[in-house]
Amino acid sequence: MAEAVNEDLVKERKKCNFNVDELIHFVDGGKEYTLQRRELEEKLASVKELKDEVPVDYLSHKEKYENALKKACIVTDILNDHRKKYPLNLLKLNNVVRPAFYGALKHVSPFLLHGGMFVPTIMGQGTPEQQAEWLPKATAMKVIGTYAQTELGHGTFLRGLETTATYDENTEEFIINTPTLTANKWWPGGLGHTVNHCIVVAQLYIKGECYGVHPFIVQLRDMETHQPLPGISLGEIGPKLGFQTANNGFLAFDNFRIPRKNMLMKNSQVLKDGTYVKSKNDKLTYGTMVMVRVTIVRDAAYFLSLAATTAVRYAAVRHQSRPKPNQPEPQILDYVTQQHKLFIHIATSHAFRIVGDWLWDTFVQVNLDLRKGNMDQLPELHALACCLKAVCSMDASLGVEQSRLACGGHGYMASSSFPALHGVTTATVTYEGEHTVLLLQTARYLVKAWKQTLDGKAMTPTVSYMLDYFKSDTKPWENTPQGIIRGFQEVAAGKTKAACETIEKYVKAGNDYEDAWNLASVQLVNASEAHCRAIICDTFTKEIQRLSNTFSPNLARVMQQLVELYLVYWTLQKTGDLLEYSTISKADIAAMRRRYEELLALIRPNAVGLVDGFGITDETLDSTLGSYDGRVYERLMAEALKSPLNVKPVDDSFHKYLKPFMAKAKL
Repeated sequence: MAEAVNEDLVKERKKCNFNVDELIHFVDGGKEYTLQRRELEEKLASVKELKDEVPVDYLSHKEKYENALKKACIVTDILNDHRKKYPLNLLKLNNVVRPAFYGALKHVSPFLLHGGMFVPTIMGQGTPEQQAEWLPKATAMKVIGTYAQTELGHGTFLRGLETTATYDENTEEFIINTPTLTANKWWPGGLGHTVNHCIVVAQLYIKGECYGVHPFIVQLRDMETHQPLPGISLGEIGPKLGFQTANNGFLAFDNFRIPRKNMLMKNSQVLKDGTYVKSKNDKLTYGTMVMVRVTIVRDAAYFLSLAATTAVRYAAVRHQSRPKPNQPEPQILDYVTQQHKLFIHIATSHAFRIVGDWLWDTFVQVNLDLRKGNMDQLPELHALACCLKAVCSMDASLGVEQSRLACGGHGYMASSSFPALHGVTTATVTYEGEHTVLLLQTARYLVKAWKQTLDGKAMTPTVSYMLDYFKSDTKPWENTPQGIIRGFQEVAAGKTKAACETIEKYVKAGNDYEDAWNLASVQLVNASEAHCRAIICDTFTKEIQRLSNTFSPNLARVMQQLVELYLVYWTLQKTGDLLEYSTISKADIAAMRRRYEELLALIRPNAVGLVDGFGITDETLDSTLGSYDGRVYERLMAEALKSPLNVKPVDDSFHKYLKPFMAKAKL
């Protein structure tokens, strides 16, 4: 559609008082990465085979998979060429590739776990010899793999996994079995019909003794015929809320043998004679999972940027109601309730992206320390990755849905992009660690941190605020960013303290510690969420303050407004907690409400410019409601006419069913 841009969007863009390109470069990580991303997107947009003659939503389940696999092969070839031209670290690569990949495929790639889990696990847990053997084949896609950990009966609780790998010292092989129905591997992307290899997480048995879960590289299919190998049963698990093209599968083993060298042995080893060499630290195996959780935080930011772009542009174009007689219907973006629904998601997308980058830097530093034998920061990293993955994925899921609802009935249309976006976003809440379980993982770290506080021991940076709370309980509330952050830290410390005291109370009443933990678990989850909110608020604020010197004055002002909006929004969402644990007053809350309304008004002229600043192309957004030109109604009608039911004015079903049915009703 080359028609003129909707006049409402033209006016909105004229109001913008900062340089949109400057914001795009910031989001991408630098101008050079914007140029690389656009080059990649243009290359993909020019490939005819990536265009859908029939919209994907009208395809059958089987056709959707086959279409996605065709595209994934084309896109992967192009991406491999791009990587050779622009060798990037993993974070920068994801920044460039994520939007291009999402835009080209429209749905999830069946190769998702090959690059997302299979290759990183070999890199993180394989010996140099194993890496030399497997990585060249995996990088060239001669071997295509996935990662099979979750089972039909167990997910986040790794110690409960039932798949076994029993060592046979006579043949130097592991014998893999799924002894029960619930031991079937369930969910791995690409497992159904795409991959030929897999990393299988199984309970290691040697001479009748169990040594816990370990990862094994397993070939699943014949490399020529793609037939499942004898002793292996696998297939696809069927339609889901989203991820229809991920080719998620199930997998079972019947006395399937693999060579000893196929156990990933960077950390733990099994020698030829069956001697087990224990890892120096069990948490070393968390590396891949932590990396994936860091990626999910960045995914949450990206999904929110897609939702905000669509909803804000639509709200600028859509006119509704007539509050003032004899006046035209206003843009729904002028309603403060609409601004309240949407502007927070612009701010949150930036917050999550910045926190995700900060978490990535932390992850890289901890890995450098691990190579030197220093594991001191590993527990803190694990706690951070758990709570940030949990909170960011949940907030993003709710934010995407709120953005959809803000578009009224049209947001229900598949062509709006919201149904597909909701499917991929809400999946992040449960995969790679279920929301509540991850918050309880962080809670264990917080309980230890509180005990350290009581003992006056050294604190790790992200929980050091507990020491201030322990020394002085609370300080006078300040209606400033730093005052709000301190307030959230007081909430986190207070909730952690209360949860610890509750556990203690239940233990003194005669309960086992784990029973006491369960009884206090709602408080523990709330403490973890509060801790995470404090981390996000603190990191977002500090990073924007640090980066403001690199921005133009106008962009710096807008970004600081977004930071303050985020802080004030959550202050108003959590007034009950703040009243309980900080010194905030009713007058302070009233002042926060006034400031929140002021911030909405300040951001309003820049709203469209801010979502343009995410730099998302129409091909990537794939939305009738959110296109750059704002021609919403023309696009909705054009998409409706693509329905196969509109090919003929009278569908065959009329003659087959409806006409005979109506004939019966004749008098």
